[in-house]
Amino acid sequence: MQYTEIMVRYGELSTKGKNRKDFIKQLGKNVDRVLHDFENLKVSAKRDRLHVTLNGDDSDKVIERLKDVFGIENFSPSIKVEKDIDKLKETAVEMVKAQFKDGMTFKIDTRRQDKHFPMDTHDINDALGGYILSNVDGIKVQMKNPDIKLRVEVRMNGIFLSSETIDGAGGLPVGTGGRATMMLSGGIDSPVAAYMGMKRGVKLDMVHFYSPPYTSEQALAKAKELAAKLTRFGGNIQFIQVPFTEIQEEIKEKVPEGYLMTIQRRMMLRLAAKLTLDRHCKGVFTGESLGQVASQTLESMMAINDVTTVPVLKPLLSMDKTEIIKIAERIDTYDLSIMPFEDCCTVFTPPAPKTKPDLEKTRACEKLIDVEGLMQRSLDKVKIIDIKPGEEFLNAQEDVFAELL
Repeated sequence: MQYTEIMVRYGELSTKGKNRKDFIKQLGKNVDRVLHDFENLKVSAKRDRLHVTLNGDDSDKVIERLKDVFGIENFSPSIKVEKDIDKLKETAVEMVKAQFKDGMTFKIDTRRQDKHFPMDTHDINDALGGYILSNVDGIKVQMKNPDIKLRVEVRMNGIFLSSETIDGAGGLPVGTGGRATMMLSGGIDSPVAAYMGMKRGVKLDMVHFYSPPYTSEQALAKAKELAAKLTRFGGNIQFIQVPFTEIQEEIKEKVPEGYLMTIQRRMMLRLAAKLTLDRHCKGVFTGESLGQVASQTLESMMAINDVTTVPVLKPLLSMDKTEIIKIAERIDTYDLSIMPFEDCCTVFTPPAPKTKPDLEKTRACEKLIDVEGLMQRSLDKVKIIDIKPGEEFLNAQEDVFAELL
């Protein structure tokens, strides 16, 4: 069934008091960005609800997009009809028949904003209910917990019918929880951490380190594709690609093997923290899970986080790998994350990295490299792109085979 409008109900943001107006405005912007490639529709965010007027755009495709936008509790696709009781009856029967299965029950729930409409809510309920009973074989009325609840809203600009309530993603609109950076690798964990940060309303700029020729263009495209998948939760994402080759080469040449990984991670965090402050962001998100790998022990985290006072936020800290994978599968990043492209976190991994690096030894090892010079040369070559919902950067099958040949 092709709908004419989708009525969106707000979730947690409805409790935000004086900030409610700002939250609603941000959600309207996010929905507009997520639906940017639909040419005709119009998004209107009002105090009580948000309305998406389709103007002929494909309602099924719009519904699929709206399911993922944070800040939406649920929504109902609806059909607008003229203020004519006969047309209202025909549309109501068509809508019920589209959902009806043997043994189902129904109920009519009418609300009348236009008090000048000649029929009151009881009259409308009776007229529609009787017509549906006469034209849908086997259907019965049930006032409590019916299978189909047909909502009728008599507004000033027409009558709107809806019979489905579709769950949204919940959470808070992206952008209402401040702005931060996310250290996005090509693995399973960081996209999930980004998803969880975005669900709490944080707008994330993705920081990705790449090390050509040790990492390929396809590895970089994979990271961009992961960022593109995350845009559906709240709109455009800034992708910051940071060259890391010279830094890794100098660390490998000058730092004792056991501390290679620790110093690499310290340099990554230094760069991410500098970018965070330069972009007026308030924190750095990472995909770390306590004890999962050598760099994610408490001792390693202490040695790595030593380089900055910027808050380092770890949404996955207490989750195990199975839990993380389940979320990755649900948000459709898992299959992309396990594609066999090396990232700079893996290409220089020593065979026996320190799991409990000593902080003073770590600081001493770092003095063996030109920290400031390496950082500046890397920052001078940073590239930033704006990724929009629906953009693609990687043809999975062709590129995987090309990479493996």
